[in-house]
Amino acid sequence: MPVPLITTSVFALAVLHAFTLPAHRIWGEAGHRITAQAASAALPADMPRFFRDAAPQLAYLNPEPDRWKERAEGSRDQALDGGSSPDHFLDLEMIPPADRARALAARDRYAFTAQLRAGGVDPSKAGALPFAMLELTQRLRVAFRQWRVAPNDTQRAWIEARIVNDAGILGHYVADASNPAHTTIHYNGWVGENPEGYATDNRFHGRFESAFVQARVQLADVQPAVVAIPNQFETLRPAIVEYFMRTHGEVERLYRLDRASPFNGSNTTPANKAFAVERLAAGATMLRDLWWTAWITSAPVATEPRDAR
Repeated sequence: MPVPLITTSVFALAVLHAFTLPAHRIWGEAGHRITAQAASAALPADMPRFFRDAAPQLAYLNPEPDRWKERAEGSRDQALDGGSSPDHFLDLEMIPPADRARALAARDRYAFTAQLRAGGVDPSKAGALPFAMLELTQRLRVAFRQWRVAPNDTQRAWIEARIVNDAGILGHYVADASNPAHTTIHYNGWVGENPEGYATDNRFHGRFESAFVQARVQLADVQPAVVAIPNQFETLRPAIVEYFMRTHGEVERLYRLDRASPFNGSNTTPANKAFAVERLAAGATMLRDLWWTAWITSAPVATEPRDAR
């Protein structure tokens, strides 16, 4: 019998939360654009010129997956929104700590969702954000590899368009994963036992990442906080999981800051701004590093000649 991945009480709270609160979780246009702009500005000069020149398009594309939530489209058919929404989050509490490493090490998102279902969890409620990041980074690396050996300028231009699009969409999910509210069942107000008295209003998510960020944070605030030297990851999955887990570790700090001085468009508390800048800079740093890793690791690997004997 499979080991349950979730307790009945936590699952009930998560399901109740999903039905009583808005399903859309977004940094907001400003936060997404800032993340991509800061990441592009921190790219090494050795990144291909066409990619560095695409910075404005990468910034435009960063909010793109949220545009797929268009109300008019959803009123006709829920397939797009319902099928893509789990990529924006992973409610980590729905996976008991003892099972998290095994779940996140699943071969792919389908093996991951199979594990969740075996434990009685609806994958559409739990989310799959780290897998969205991993898949898109691998797609980007494949395209860079093809670009390196393109037989002519025409095909190279087609591949460049594919690269920029995938890199821009990847940026959206990396930005989402920099926001603690995209890693938790407490994504839009605290649910369940609340001994610390954290906010429970279902405007919490928007108050922080949309109203506050748009009013108080600018690109000039975030750029200096981006790590200057790019990191090339030896393997993608451990780096992505570590990044996600670091963000999840900030959930209660986000709520403590909000308790002391609620996030909203008129909040001018320095600690609140510092937190938002820190999170956006973490997203920009990770995005730049994933772009860079995809490019560098797409290069052919030199191999020793085989012994002919």
